Amino acid sequence: MMEPALSDIARPNETRRDLWLKAMRPRTLMIALAPILVGAAHAHAVFGAIALTPVVAAACSALAIQIATNLANDAADGERGADGPHRIGPMRVTGAALMSAYDVRRGALVATLVAALFGLVAVVYGGLPILGIGLASIAAAWSYSYGPRPISATPLGEAFVLLFFGVAATVGVEYLAAGRVHALAFGFGVAIGLPAAAVLTVNNHRDRAQDATNGRRTLAILLGPTGAKSLYAIELIAASLLAAALVASVSTRGALLAAATLAPAVALAWRVAGMPITSELNGRLAATGAFQMLLAISIAIGLRL
Repeated sequence: MMEPALSDIARPNETRRDLWLKAMRPRTLMIALAPILVGAAHAHAVFGAIALTPVVAAACSALAIQIATNLANDAADGERGADGPHRIGPMRVTGAALMSAYDVRRGALVATLVAALFGLVAVVYGGLPILGIGLASIAAAWSYSYGPRPISATPLGEAFVLLFFGVAATVGVEYLAAGRVHALAFGFGVAIGLPAAAVLTVNNHRDRAQDATNGRRTLAILLGPTGAKSLYAIELIAASLLAAALVASVSTRGALLAAATLAPAVALAWRVAGMPITSELNGRLAATGAFQMLLAISIAIGLRL
C-alpha cells in the first residue's frame, strides 16, 4: 500500500536489512493495529471480557498481511515501471533497482505464510467466520497489486481499505475477543477505517500525474484535485463525528473525548487543501496515519469512561 515519509534517497552504506525495512514500510503498520485496538476495546466495554490469545494472534496476522501487501505492491509496481526516477513519493526498492522484483515478491510470500500461521491460531478460537475473513484478507492483499485489474489501479482502493482495514478487522477482533459481535462494531469499523482510506486518498492525490500516465484510474484521478481534497476532508471529519456518536451509546464523557479529535481532523484537511502536489505531501501521509491511531486511542479510552 502507501508509505509515510521515508527517505527518498538510498544511502551508500545501507544494508540489505535496511532495504527490507524500507520495502516493508514500517510507518504504515499502525493502520493494521488501529482497528485491532478498537475491536478489543469495544468487546470489553460491551461484553466485559477479552480473550487475549486470539486477539494477539489476530494482531500479528494483520501486521504480516500489511507487510505482505506492501512488499507485493513494491514488486508489482517496480516490474511495471510505475515507480521510476520521477516518482514524487518515497523511494521503492524495486523501482529504484536496489532489489529484484523476484526477491521482494518472495518476501511477500513469506509474510503471507507468517500471516496464515498466526491466523490459524485465531481460527482455532473463532472458527469458520475468522477463516473466511483471513482468506479474504490474504486474497485482497495480493489482488491489490496483482491480477488482470489490480485494485490499486481502480477507483475501488478506498473501499478496499475501508472494508479490510476497518470493518473486517474491527468486527473480526470483537468476535475473537468476546465470541460474539455487537451491531455497533460495524459502525466502529467504518469510523476507524475512514482515516485509513484517507491515507490512500492523499497518497493517490500526490501520485495522480504518474498514475494517469501509467493507465491507472484511481478515485483521486476521477475526482480531480479539488474533489480528492474534499474527499480527504470528508473521510477525516466523518470519522471523528461517527466515532463520537457511537461512543455516546456507552459513555457521554467518552463521546466528548472522541469528538475532540475533530480539531486535528479539520487541521489536517485544511493543511492538505492548501498544499500543492509536491513531495511535502509525504508528511501528510504520516500525519494521517497518526490521526487514525489517535482516534483509535480516543475511542478505546472513551469506551472505558
